Amino acid sequence: MSGAEKVVSVTGASGYIASWVVKLLLQRGYTDKASVRDPNDKKKTEHLLALDGAKERLQLFKADLLEEGSFNSVVEGSEGVFHTASPFYHDVSDPQLWYMISKTLAEDAAWKFTKENRIDMVAINPGLVIGPLLQPTLNTSVEPVLKLINGAETFPNITYRWVDVRDVANAHILAFENASASGRYCLVGRIAHCSEVVKLLRGLFPALKIPEKCADDKPFTPIYQVSKERAQALGVKFTPLEVTLKDTVESLKEKNFF
Repeated sequence: MSGAEKVVSVTGASGYIASWVVKLLLQRGYTDKASVRDPNDKKKTEHLLALDGAKERLQLFKADLLEEGSFNSVVEGSEGVFHTASPFYHDVSDPQLWYMISKTLAEDAAWKFTKENRIDMVAINPGLVIGPLLQPTLNTSVEPVLKLINGAETFPNITYRWVDVRDVANAHILAFENASASGRYCLVGRIAHCSEVVKLLRGLFPALKIPEKCADDKPFTPIYQVSKERAQALGVKFTPLEVTLKDTVESLKEKNFF
């Protein structure tokens, strides 16, 4: 479906997932009003302005989630809003827990607001998002992969819900374009323990030093399943984990993270 002559908005556009949403929207012909905290920060904007179609159809706006009303000009005149911006503070006792709490509270607030104001909303809930980076800075979700290829002696005893960033970005757009889309969509391409991931990485990059020992002697955390049915009904086609891992590592190397 072409987005020609359609205007949409993306909040937090310089982020990992949002940058891919912007890229795919531009590829599909949409005009994109995108918010960033500081349009003058080249680290946050250069990769967006370099995208195909950006010169003609990307408009950057300054907006901050903590400033009431700052998003009015971003969303005005748009047919849809891709709201990826989220407040998150690292200066807490447990950043990972706070990240989960902040996302949960933000989604709860969004459902309440959209219901009260009769706005059509769809929520996309991905697992651990990895894949190539468009932005020049390292993001939190890709960091576990970097640690595995950057001299770690052991791998963590963790089972992750892996998903490709390109699939997540595409799901956002499919949810907007599909009038029947509703509710929440869980996006998990594959569930795999770190022991399986390091085996895949060793096969893909035999020259790299990949850890062979687990960080503890406890039984591996169990594998479970997350249904793909709703996501696939939306039109999402999940990228194989091997492809995502390969593209992630090549992107990290290209951007000189190791």
